[in-house]
Amino acid sequence: MYFFSNAIHGVVDVTWPMVLISTIIIVSLRITYLFQKKERFVLYKELLYLTFIIYILCLFQVVTYRDVVSFARNNFIPFKEILRYKIGSRLFIRNIVGNMLIFLPYGFFTSLIIKPKNKYVMLSLIVIASISIECVQRSIGRIFDVDDILLNIIGGMIGYLLYVIMNKIADKLPDFFKSEIFLNIISIFLLMCCLTLI
Repeated sequence: MYFFSNAIHGVVDVTWPMVLISTIIIVSLRITYLFQKKERFVLYKELLYLTFIIYILCLFQVVTYRDVVSFARNNFIPFKEILRYKIGSRLFIRNIVGNMLIFLPYGFFTSLIIKPKNKYVMLSLIVIASISIECVQRSIGRIFDVDDILLNIIGGMIGYLLYVIMNKIADKLPDFFKSEIFLNIISIFLLMCCLTLI
């Protein structure tokens, strides 16, 4: 838990200026759009979209940030890097668990927004995003690792699975728990929890 807390603080330290400026611009544009089009403002939906955009900005920063010189080589052999780490070690948590966790929100948020008809739609989107990241990393002087792609796919599909489970649970809940006011309260509560982590 300490490792992930440090990782979150590290990302926030690097990304906060970009996130703050982007959030102000996006929120002002969105409110202006809703006002001009006379569309209704739904808090929980707007927070969902904004959170996804902030996540994408942070993901971009994490995968393109070059803080140290890496002597690692490109890896095109599946499982070569994965099998190098001892289960439970710091490197295992950072490289294996970290690569899955970093893509879990992508699978969840994307599913929540586009509501895919089947898992293959989500799998395709996750594969495209992960391969794009690895190719860009290689072109900017970082390494390409096919194992990162595999781990990102697993993480993204876990996010999709969480979305599917959440939908099945939501279908059985009373109408109050699906109401806009309840979803707004939950969204604000989750936002406050996220802010305390930062």
